[in-house]
Amino acid sequence: MRWVTYATDSGDRVGVIGEEGRIHPLAPGVSLIELIARGAEELRAAGEAALASAVRTVPPAEARLRAPIPRPPSIRDCLCFLDHMRNCQEAAGSPRTLDDTWYELPAFYFACPSTVAGPYDDVTISPGSAWFDFELEIAAVIGPGGRDLTPEQAEEHIVGYTVYNDWSARDLQLRESPLAIGQAKGKDGATTLGPYLVTPDELAHLRRDGRLSLRVEASVNGRTIGSGRTDAMDWSFGEVISFASRGVDLVPGDVFGSGTVPGCCLVEHLSLADPAAFPGWLRDGDVVELTVEGLGRTRQTVRASAPPYPLAPRHNPDRRPARPRVNRAPSKLPYTRGLHEVAAGVWAWLLPDGGYGWSNAGLVAGEGASLLVDTLFDLPLTAELLAAVRGITDRHPLAHAVITHANGDHTHGNQLLGDSVRIVAAEATCAEMRHELPPEMLTAAQVVDVGPATPYFRERFGAFDFSGIRLRLPDLTYEGELTLDVGGREVRVTNLGPAHTGADSVVHVPDAGVLFAGDLLFVGCTPIVWSGPIGNWIAACDKMIATGADTIVPGHGPVTDPDGIRAVRGYLTHVIEQADAAHARGLSFAEAAEAVDLGEYATWLDSERIVVNLHRRYRELDPAATPPLDQLTLMAMMAERALS
Repeated sequence: MRWVTYATDSGDRVGVIGEEGRIHPLAPGVSLIELIARGAEELRAAGEAALASAVRTVPPAEARLRAPIPRPPSIRDCLCFLDHMRNCQEAAGSPRTLDDTWYELPAFYFACPSTVAGPYDDVTISPGSAWFDFELEIAAVIGPGGRDLTPEQAEEHIVGYTVYNDWSARDLQLRESPLAIGQAKGKDGATTLGPYLVTPDELAHLRRDGRLSLRVEASVNGRTIGSGRTDAMDWSFGEVISFASRGVDLVPGDVFGSGTVPGCCLVEHLSLADPAAFPGWLRDGDVVELTVEGLGRTRQTVRASAPPYPLAPRHNPDRRPARPRVNRAPSKLPYTRGLHEVAAGVWAWLLPDGGYGWSNAGLVAGEGASLLVDTLFDLPLTAELLAAVRGITDRHPLAHAVITHANGDHTHGNQLLGDSVRIVAAEATCAEMRHELPPEMLTAAQVVDVGPATPYFRERFGAFDFSGIRLRLPDLTYEGELTLDVGGREVRVTNLGPAHTGADSVVHVPDAGVLFAGDLLFVGCTPIVWSGPIGNWIAACDKMIATGADTIVPGHGPVTDPDGIRAVRGYLTHVIEQADAAHARGLSFAEAAEAVDLGEYATWLDSERIVVNLHRRYRELDPAATPPLDQLTLMAMMAERALS
């Protein structure tokens, strides 16, 4: 029989599905736990009585199905499929070999009964998670309770099976893993059960060698993510229930999840070697469908959540204090967080200290219209910016937003701009945005243990919230130069790249003498040449000076003047001189990185970026002898230098 619990105006009601597919209700007030506690025979008798009753039946389409057992006494999620664990380790870059304990003990953890969801309910992303995942499992439900059961007795205590979705916040899991006390906030966001509780006799023809052999498939937005069969279990339900019952009274309605059928979740498809192939973590509006032969299908929409209430960390007396970070560059204005008017109707939004992710933005207001220069690294930072300029944009509504280049600390907030705002960028910037690392993957810097370099990544990226970001591409692209009218003010947008990235735009407001330089200008912090050539960046510095602007807003660091551009030009020239001299002496790139003399630039923030800049120059000098290195490898090399 297939049992359901469904919601009515007067409360939950239990029913059994007839051969015609309609729900045959039992009397109001009867719960499925109460029925299954009586044992399989009485459960069958109650079902047969409902099927024979003259009470009006209900089409499933007209019923809001709840989980068959909406509030189980307990939920244990087991790991019956060891290939799932092997796949997860491989996805994290570790060997597939499992510790002997996995073969000696059937692992399980306790899930949260109060967050059980029905088969078609919306599911909210765990607050603070950017790596939300599903896991296709099946579950066995205990009928009459028992204690110290043998595997054979345990099988007899299973009253039915259902589809089980173990919703998982992977980033929260990783963040909690050093605690080594089991699953916590990474797992208690939601557990889906349903649509039916199917009794074992209904599935007898699908048993193979003592295990259920059910075909399964998981999809997101209609795209198949994984499929498989449930008879691939290494540990049977009888074995895991027997293990759990040692010295413990199991009670009617206790739920045992099987663990994930290999391949039927997102994390198993993550590849550090090929991140572009990853289908992506779940986002607001995604639809997840799990189909299990004999047990039915769940279909649920993922919804965004509100941010969690922040908790201040406790003082760690054993932690080495972080090195003080002070941007010592001179500034035309106080270098403080917030909005600064740099000329009539022109503002800079500054985020000290100018290191990774702490980028600047700008606003240009004309008569009845305004233009934004760049958004910020995450949604909370961008929301703070937009709230600060609202007094201006209410009077001069935003018409355009110019994105200076593709990096996330200048683009991730795009989605918060209204539909009426036209986002403008160079054509090459738009193309590069399509291939940038997905925003949520940057969460890896906050949660993944990468060995000795971990403190570097946590310090540099730990302050940002990469959840909920959806890439919004430009509405208007240009080649070379574009002139915009912003409420009667001329604003010139020019692509001076490739340099920092594949395209680097500057925004010149001639009547105010202001230039927004994007990441062609770092002030008090070290430039980083992801694209190059370096010579082109030096030429871009000359072109920025040639605009005649006397107030320069950099992409990172305090507001400056043409001397700030000259300082960056001097640094880039120094890189070329150092790299060329080392190359002429026959030093390899790695040797040059060890031998380089930063001179006066050693005090600039993030001086370890010399690693990337030397590599870029060596690639320009002799690409055959200096192989390309991916961004993650270069970041690890910078971390090693910074921590040495």
